[in-house]
Amino acid sequence: MNVDRIITMILRRVMSRVVNKGIDTGINAVSKRRSGSNHDANTGAPQMSDTAKQTAKRAKQAARMARRLGR
Repeated sequence: MNVDRIITMILRRVMSRVVNKGIDTGINAVSKRRSGSNHDANTGAPQMSDTAKQTAKRAKQAARMARRLGR
C-alpha cells in the first residue's frame, strides 16, 4: 500500500462524514422551519388539519389490519 492510497482512503472517510453531517443538518433545519400561522400559539407545535388527522387514523387502522392478517 502506498501513501497515495492511504491518503485517499482517509480523505474518503472524512468527506463522507462531512457530507452526512451536512445532510443531517439540512434535514433538521427544514423540519424545524415554521410556516405562517399553522402552529399552535401556546406550544409552537404545528396543528394538524382534520383531513390529515383522518388520513393518519386510516393509515394506523390499515397497519393494524395488515398485522392481524399476517398472523
